[in-house]
Amino acid sequence: MPSVSLSPRQRQHLKGLAHSLSPVVQVGAAGVSEAVVRVVGEALYRHELIKIKLPKLDDAAAREAMAEALTAASGAARIQLVGRVLVLYTPRDKDLPKKPRIQVPSA
Repeated sequence: MPSVSLSPRQRQHLKGLAHSLSPVVQVGAAGVSEAVVRVVGEALYRHELIKIKLPKLDDAAAREAMAEALTAASGAARIQLVGRVLVLYTPRDKDLPKKPRIQVPSA
């Protein structure tokens, strides 16, 4: 799945929108599995912009690797990773039955 590329202005806009969101996916101690990737994909389809709560890990590099794995597996744009919270965005295709809800400013 190809990743979404965003300009800094678009990324900043999405950060502002994500601020008030609650995490819709929580990754357990088992880490990134096929089931987690499937749930993240479904959540992105429904919401376009989601927060994911990562497990408590002492190693920041392990959290970073987990965030990278989720981003790559979902094909979404990584908006930010702050502590244990990862924000991902995938725009909806205009041809799908559900129309895009989030209007991203032009680059």
